[in-house]
Amino acid sequence: MEENFRIAEVNAMNADPLAGVFRQCVAVDRWARGLAHGRPYADMTELLARADELSASLTDEEIRQALDDHPRIGEHAAQGGMSATEQSGVDSVTLADRLLAANIAYEARFGYIYLVCASGRDGEDLLADLATRMANDPVTELAVVRQELGKIARLRLERLL
Repeated sequence: MEENFRIAEVNAMNADPLAGVFRQCVAVDRWARGLAHGRPYADMTELLARADELSASLTDEEIRQALDDHPRIGEHAAQGGMSATEQSGVDSVTLADRLLAANIAYEARFGYIYLVCASGRDGEDLLADLATRMANDPVTELAVVRQELGKIARLRLERLL
């Protein structure tokens, strides 16, 4: 019953303020507005399915825009922010230094920050993932980033609602 109540609240909100709330999940106006204007939603499953569709349709430019809103893995995110919670498995200074060095190499190769859905993963796992992804060509890597951004959006929506 509580989920339906929250969906009822989402369905009842004005679109512009709701888009602002959704923009906390993915910092792309088209994504946030598309989700807000997709109402009414029957339930959380329907809302998440729409979010997944919108995430899959993000353009390369929109992905880069969304990346501007994310800290590097291993950087100290704003306390209490969504990224701080998502990166809680990255906790040692030495590991953070290694991640920073790997991030710098990744950025030099691809031209944007390394983005991964870090929730529930530890720093060593993230370092291994980053090393594997360094072998991707730019087109493949941008597709991986799009998928990771979609996972992050989904988790943030679930947390938000």
